[in-house]
Amino acid sequence: MADVVEKDTMKNYHIASEKINPETSRYPYCVVWTPIPVLSWLFPFIGHMGICTSSGVIRDFAGPYFVSEDNMAFGRPTKYWMLDVSKVYASGSNAWDTAVHDASEEYKHRMHNLCCDNCHSHVAMALNLMRYENSSSWNMVNLCLLALIHGKHVSCAGFLKTWLPFLMLMGLILTVALAVNLR
Repeated sequence: MADVVEKDTMKNYHIASEKINPETSRYPYCVVWTPIPVLSWLFPFIGHMGICTSSGVIRDFAGPYFVSEDNMAFGRPTKYWMLDVSKVYASGSNAWDTAVHDASEEYKHRMHNLCCDNCHSHVAMALNLMRYENSSSWNMVNLCLLALIHGKHVSCAGFLKTWLPFLMLMGLILTVALAVNLR
């Protein structure tokens, strides 16, 4: 029995990974991430997050009372973290899409708050509703950390968009610090 479940899991994972298409911004069963200008330049682990439906449509809490569909607030994803649909514990054949939909509907009635109730909170609510990994304690902090650890860059350009501004800023700070110390 365990072998059958494992084979189905691998099959679902393989099918979804084949459907990932950065050119069309399709990331089925994924959490997606993109940098926020200035904020991500200073702290490259902080950015804008969305969650995708089973067909790869991106949903993101883009601002007060607004959940965007396929038009992320800060541009196309630069990173994605593919989740395993077999780890959804909610009942129903389309529990993933129902949870993404229900979280999006809830966030259409919420004020955006950068520190407390934001795009990460929207994704956390979707994961909590579907009881991903049998958990209802998803939050913006663990999502930020896990996306940093498990996220894959969509391309070399995605990597550069994420890290180049931070590296340039650090280089500038080091150059100024050295110049001041040499006086």
